[in-house]
Amino acid sequence: MNVENAIGVFDSGFGGLTVFKAIAQQMPNYNYIYLGDNARSPYGDHSFDTVYQYTLECVEWLFAQGCPLVILACNTASAKALRNIQQLDLPKKYPSNKVLGVIRPTAEVIGEMSQSKSIGVLGTRGTVRSESYLIEIHKFFPEVKVYQQSCPMWVPLIENGEHENEGADYFVRKYLDELLRQSSQIDTILLACTHYPLLVPKIKAQIGANINVVAQGDIVAKSLLNYLERHPEVNAHLGQQSMQSFYTTGDTQTFDEHASVFLERSIKSIKVKV
Repeated sequence: MNVENAIGVFDSGFGGLTVFKAIAQQMPNYNYIYLGDNARSPYGDHSFDTVYQYTLECVEWLFAQGCPLVILACNTASAKALRNIQQLDLPKKYPSNKVLGVIRPTAEVIGEMSQSKSIGVLGTRGTVRSESYLIEIHKFFPEVKVYQQSCPMWVPLIENGEHENEGADYFVRKYLDELLRQSSQIDTILLACTHYPLLVPKIKAQIGANINVVAQGDIVAKSLLNYLERHPEVNAHLGQQSMQSFYTTGDTQTFDEHASVFLERSIKSIKVKV
């Protein structure tokens, strides 16, 4: 099926499907191509240069499929690659194309969700080390205190289908305890990895109802809708036939099985090399 002028949605693996799902729900008429770089996932522990190279290769593949707009639905890619792609690659090689990330839209609103002005950020090692959320949140909410905690075991648990099992409880509790020990004032926790929404039931069971848990899907979807309203010249180049295609650099059967958990429906993916 030839999906023309689609919005490209990229993630290192499955997590970006939570963002894709939210975008497609709010903007169902648009065409979409999702690409998961599962063969090289997870990105969280890779260097800046490696993440940048991998992300650029995937973005260029989506451009080659006719996507004029690509969403990096991956916090690690947004933290380590987005700025270089926007500043170095697009002006020289793809001046008419756009690439957007998930960090800035989240940073623009997260401060409004905290009464205590103390926010916890849970992410991969790569996202935490980049300090992208510290920098971006302070641009919009300089009064907000941000505490970070990396959760290196969460993505492997989710990608291996172990996130609902009892064994995951230990690692959920471990990283939450390490975060909350940093401040007793934290009243909002941002899930700064698009995989983490699958752990929300376990997270809420550990922290109780007095701490707000924020996933990014709806935030990014609303931000994209607003972006297209403000940039009709970009919107005009997007196809709106409600078509969707899914691609992976990894095993399609594994991708389809995991995608059905994220999307709550069955899909058929195609394996590609980027």
